[in-house]
Amino acid sequence: MLNLILVTVNFLKSIEAYFPDFLEFFFPSIARDIDFEKGYEFLDKELQKIVKDAELGKRLADVLIKVHSMDGTEKWLLIHIEVQGYYEKEFSKRMFVYNYRIFDRYDKDVVSLRKNRNGKRD
Repeated sequence: MLNLILVTVNFLKSIEAYFPDFLEFFFPSIARDIDFEKGYEFLDKELQKIVKDAELGKRLADVLIKVHSMDGTEKWLLIHIEVQGYYEKEFSKRMFVYNYRIFDRYDKDVVSLRKNRNGKRD
């Protein structure tokens, strides 16, 4: 379990370090709509509040990032990276709750993105 946590933490650090490249590789249509010149911000504290509010436990593989689209509007991206690669029965519910809590607390619409390790959808 500790090994999985270390892999996940290192993977998330890589996403932070190479976010534009990560988005371009895994979500090219989303990346084309983002103005990286205006910067982006990882919203770790905001996501931690949402996770705590939702009482769904700490999720190491979820990141929340504030970006600006090419038309200048602010967007929040909720990205779930399923490093463990196994089916999670409550995943859809958890993502729904995250989106609702973000909207309720911060009045922000969220674009939810997901990438599985094994490429399967559930």
